[in-house]
Parts: sequence; C-alpha cells; structure tokens
Amino acid sequence: MSQNPPDLRPDLAPRATLPTDARPGQPKIGMVSLGCPKALVDSERILTRLRAEGYAISPDYAGAEAVIVNTCGFLDSAKAESLDAIGEALRENGRVIVTGCLGAEPDYITGAHPKVLAVTGPHQYEQVLDAVHGAVPPAPDPFVDLLPASGVSLTPRHFSYLKISEGCNHTCKFCIIPDMRGKLASRPHGAVLREAEKLVDAGVRELLVISQDTSAYGTDWKDRSKRAGQEIVDLSRDLGSLGAWVRLHYVYPYPFVRDLVPLMAEGLVLPYLDVPFQHAHPDTLRRMARPAAAEKTLDRIAEWRGICPDITLRSTFIVGYPGETEAEFQTLLDWLDEAQLDRVGAFQYENVAGARSNALPNHVPEEIKAERHARFMEKAQAISAAKLAAKVGQRIEVIVDAVDADGATCRTKADAPEIDGNLFIDEGFDGLKPGDIVTVDVDEASEYDLWGQPVA
Repeated sequence: MSQNPPDLRPDLAPRATLPTDARPGQPKIGMVSLGCPKALVDSERILTRLRAEGYAISPDYAGAEAVIVNTCGFLDSAKAESLDAIGEALRENGRVIVTGCLGAEPDYITGAHPKVLAVTGPHQYEQVLDAVHGAVPPAPDPFVDLLPASGVSLTPRHFSYLKISEGCNHTCKFCIIPDMRGKLASRPHGAVLREAEKLVDAGVRELLVISQDTSAYGTDWKDRSKRAGQEIVDLSRDLGSLGAWVRLHYVYPYPFVRDLVPLMAEGLVLPYLDVPFQHAHPDTLRRMARPAAAEKTLDRIAEWRGICPDITLRSTFIVGYPGETEAEFQTLLDWLDEAQLDRVGAFQYENVAGARSNALPNHVPEEIKAERHARFMEKAQAISAAKLAAKVGQRIEVIVDAVDADGATCRTKADAPEIDGNLFIDEGFDGLKPGDIVTVDVDEASEYDLWGQPVA
C-alpha cells in the first residue's frame, strides 16, 4: 500500500496498465503513454484500433516490433520528460513512432531524435495507424482477434476515463493547449452516453468525466436550442442514471455550474468538483487572462456548499507567475484560508515555448517560486489534515482499488485515482477485490489519507 502526497502536477494520468495477451506470431506494438488523462484516453483509442486490426500489445520494449510514445507538451519539464521517453524507447527498441501534444512540434522532436519513424500530433489516430502499418504490417485473424465492446483500457477495469470533448476556447496566457488541440469540439451526447453504457456493462463502477473544459460541453454546437450550461447538466444527469459513480473533472467555474450541484445533492453525480482556479489575486488573474473575480468565486463556493454540504472541492494553482508580488501571493494564501478547499495541488510557473506569458515582465526568481510553493503546500496540507481529521468516526462508502497482503487500498467519493488521497483497510479485508464498493468506519487520518474498517 502506498501513501500520499502524490506528484501534484496537474498533467499526469495514472500509469498505464497494458494488456499482455497475444497469439503465436501476432505482431506486437508497445505503448508509452505520458501526460494527462485526456492523453491516456487517446492511447486507449489508438490501441483499440490496433487490436481490431490484429495487433497485440507488448508490455515491454523487448517484445515489441515498434513502440508508440504518446507525448505531453504541457510544461517544458513535461517536454523534457517526453524527449527522455523517446530516447529510452529508441535505445531499448529502435523503432519508435511519436504522437500526442508534443507531436504538434515535429521539428522539436526530430531535432533531438532524428531516427524516429514518424511524428503525428494529438488525436491524429489515422496518421498513427498509417505509421504503424508502415513499420509493422498487420496480420489479423478474424477468428481469434476478438475485441471487447468496451475496447482496450489502460486503467484498472473498475474505473475508466470518459472524454466528452476535445480542445478549448480559452486563451490563458500560460497555456498552449488550444494551439496543440484546437478549439472546443464536443462529442455528441448520444455517442458519449453509448460509450458510458458499454463501459458500465463491461464492469466499470466509476466514470471519470474529462475534457479541457468540461462545463463548456455542448456550447460549441451551432444548432443549440438550450441555454448555456444545460448540455453538461443533461449529460451528467443521464450518466448518473447508469448506476456507476460519476466524477467531474476540469469544471471551469461558470455561474451555471450551480445547476450541476443539485445532481450531487441527489446522489446522481459524486459530490466532487475539480475546478481550476489557478490563483486568487485579480491582477495575477488578469495577467493570466483568467476571470479576475476571486471574491465572486468565494460566493459561488459558499453557494455550492449550501446546496450540497458534502461537496468536495479540488483545484490546482500556479505559484510564481510572472509579476506575482509577495502581496499577490499573500492574497492567494488568505483566499485559501477562506475557501478551505478539500484537495489542492500546485505547481511552480514554467515558461512553455509558444505561451504568451513568456513575454510578460518581472519573472519571479526560481528560489522565490520554490519558497512560495513550499509555503502554499504547507497551508494546503494543514487544511487537508483538519478536514480529514473531522472524518474520523464517520461511516462512509469507498471503492476498492487494490488488495495485497497488507490490506486494501480504497478511495472515498472525495478522492480521484492517483490525484487525491486513499483510504486504507488493514484489517478485515479478506474477500475484498478491486471494484467492490463497501461501507467503512473511519478510525484514523493523516494529512492526505484515511484508515478504516469495513462495517460488519
């Protein structure tokens, strides 16, 4: 069993779990999936298409005839990680196809690794398949290569990410996602619901709804007849009718988010909102090209909690943004004291090639960024510890993620996989298995995690 805090970078997905079954002589492709859950879904779609064409998936370099590296380009550190992963794949295998967000900069990749077989951009599935066909011709056997209706999953079978849109219409100065992934493009309501139904039929107990801007879902449709926000409310209600936990990620704090909260109070959707506030000082938010109304945000938080007192609020923040003064940073700390968010992550500002924030004046020195990050996380940790201590003695529902000789690792409705905390069961866990939803009595808490015992 592992304990938190996890890596709090907002661009990370759970480690991909690759299927290993293959028939004799079947061509095998390896996959390295980096970046956020949205990229993990892209990896799943690519592998699903490859499996349908007769390819097997190799969990290691040695068994693969070629390797796909799905890259991240969110931060310069993520780009460096992607280049390192490409280099490792080239050393260990030699036949590498690159895709993903960093693939939007092919010269950047080939300049560092000229021996890659091909470079494609994000969600360019056909180009990836063409590159694989060129490197390793398919050899399908229609009598053997049967693909589950839910496709290839890279997460444990009891939870799955459900991507409802691509792209983003915001113009935040620190972000280049719209440049890499384009404008908002929402998937049809019926297509999302059909995918969710297949996942639940296949045994998925928790649906993690993701996009770049979840609350903007459907606002890009030209034939809209509904008011802003009604599309995501309707979709959430329909997803909640399927019987699985439904968790909403990346919910931009539009006023109409208020309409989602009653669904949480009713139990249709988990009482959990992942909202990217980013900062609290109005001047910092303006330099970010974000809405600069932190005081209204506090009012909205109070309103959400009034409708659903059990709601868990998660957010990520940037510290050390260009021009951030000590007074602006102190405003952020004071805001955090008022907001009392349940789950908080933060990262130190980094320049990203192509981001407009690079040209802003008064960049914060690295040592000050690090010092502010430490102060921010110290306060966030203290808030988390107090909130979790208040749960001791409560009876709550958890989902089991893993079971080993030491106990069961679980999550409450307030915890997303790999991002938030865990609840550990170290006694009475015999017979539990991943995907079980059980009721526990909480008897211990730390800064990020809980411990409890199953109710007899």
